[in-house]
Amino acid sequence: MPVTESLLARHRAYSAEVRALGGLAAKGTQKVAVVACMDSRLDVFAVLGLTPGNAHVIRNAGGIVTEDTIRSLAISQHLLGTEEIILIHHTDCGMLSFTDDELCRALEEETGVRPAWAPGSFTDLAGSVRQSIARIKASPFIPRTDAVRGFVLDLATGRLEEVDATRA
Repeated sequence: MPVTESLLARHRAYSAEVRALGGLAAKGTQKVAVVACMDSRLDVFAVLGLTPGNAHVIRNAGGIVTEDTIRSLAISQHLLGTEEIILIHHTDCGMLSFTDDELCRALEEETGVRPAWAPGSFTDLAGSVRQSIARIKASPFIPRTDAVRGFVLDLATGRLEEVDATRA
């Protein structure tokens, strides 16, 4: 059975749980948005002790703040009442294993087209968290930036280490 079919079969139990709860709230009940890496080893809900409906979770490769992340955070704050933002990067991240130019060149060789977007690779986890925090704070579309915090999750220990955003 293809993976998607297997996942859909398991979905039935989830659907029954949601119906038993009377549905899920659209607004995050804890008024927090989490920006995290898409890595399958990072379970944002387990790491932060969240349940569905608690927070808006925005995921992408590296958990970096991009133009699209800003779009999602703006909607989260302006329309859904988010007041805090948490960033989570993690050790052993794949974004540490290549450069933007390497990936763009490989994609261009394979497809004949160079991507217009930057992959967003990085060499320093804490530095990437700081850069993402700075992007949020610099955006005119994110009005509440006093409660933006960033962390690195150590995949070997499961511990979150806060990144000092004031360090250069």
